[in-house]
Amino acid sequence: MEEAVLSTDEVVFEPREVLRLCADNSIELENFWKFTLRAKGQQNVAELLEAMLGDWIDFVFVPTTESFAIYADHDEYTTFYTPNQSLLSELVTKLERAGFKSVTNYTRGTSDKKWR
Repeated sequence: MEEAVLSTDEVVFEPREVLRLCADNSIELENFWKFTLRAKGQQNVAELLEAMLGDWIDFVFVPTTESFAIYADHDEYTTFYTPNQSLLSELVTKLERAGFKSVTNYTRGTSDKKWR
């Protein structure tokens, strides 16, 4: 991924890793409880995603390819959204091969909207 946008939904704990990463890159956050950041370059995208996950932030992650999106929360659940079932199946296969386990019958939230 060469570029991605991450936007917070809820920040439960002080985001120390994100604040350190922002300071290292001379980025000033006016409000570290609600923010949106854009990362460019594979390394920067990976570092920001790792910091967001490490700080247990509820956030949405959308790469510029828009082939999938991620919603992660501070309860350590990560939900992947894809535009169609075949892309989701491909992504699930890759994640399982990498050692990740899916949570069966998990439903995120109570929204009337359906995401795939």
